[in-house]
Amino acid sequence: MKHQLTIESAKNLLHQHIKNQNLRRHCYAVGKAMAAYFDYYQTHGEGTGRLTREQWEITGLLHDADWEETTATPELHTLKLIEWLKEYELDEDISNVFLSHNNKITKLRHPNTVIEWTLECCDELTGFIVAVTLVMPEKKLANVTVERVLAKFKQKEFAKAVDRTQITQCEQCVGIGVEEFVGIALKAMQDDHEELGL
Repeated sequence: MKHQLTIESAKNLLHQHIKNQNLRRHCYAVGKAMAAYFDYYQTHGEGTGRLTREQWEITGLLHDADWEETTATPELHTLKLIEWLKEYELDEDISNVFLSHNNKITKLRHPNTVIEWTLECCDELTGFIVAVTLVMPEKKLANVTVERVLAKFKQKEFAKAVDRTQITQCEQCVGIGVEEFVGIALKAMQDDHEELGL
């Protein structure tokens, strides 16, 4: 009998395979951001597909769950996760999100749905927001503003590993302007600052 994939069981799976606290927190942040984008689309009459708000959060929670075990073999990233998820009742749309997540390397599925593009755009963004937070004297998410995040966007030497274009394609791919897209993720992270340790 397969297990139910809930936020609780998703977190348990994440903790089973990810031991690094910062990487866990990254997954928490992406999960909360995905839930917030779901709310945004619902409020603005945009389609969110068949998946529920909880399932949107689960995709964020688990998107990097196999990262510690695939760091040396990036071509297996997400594929290991999907293998683990065979023990759970899994909606095909969730599998597709994970397949599209590492498409640049695996070439298995190009993002084409709203949820797939949302994860693609917000994944790098949450890490960038953390980087902005950590260079502030207080290191508190509560003190970060959208304006500060966008100002750091323009500084090419700041968090230079972050692919800005992956974030800014939100306007073209999900129809949300960059400023608003940043604001949604930032607010979600601020609301969950205790779990994120910031």
